[in-house]
Amino acid sequence: MSKKHRNHSPEFKAKVALAAARGDKTTAELAAHYNIHQTQITTWKNELIQNTASLFTGKSNSGQQSDEDVEKLHAKIGQLTMENDFLAKVLGR
Repeated sequence: MSKKHRNHSPEFKAKVALAAARGDKTTAELAAHYNIHQTQITTWKNELIQNTASLFTGKSNSGQQSDEDVEKLHAKIGQLTMENDFLAKVLGR
């Protein structure tokens, strides 16, 4: 008999990982309480610990990408404006 694969929400994973990191209960107790395998709890706890530092960085990667996108769009707007002005002069508008 095979077990059904379950998808857990990020909120649920965070709640379980924080409970594991707190250390109030053992991994076995948490596994029984949340009905999850101990290995999964350990994995989520390790991911939490490894990625916690990224919360305290000054600017997220998405913010940097957004700034680059804005600069590219401004350049494209300028190019299209120049082309539009040129064509308007050529066509005598």
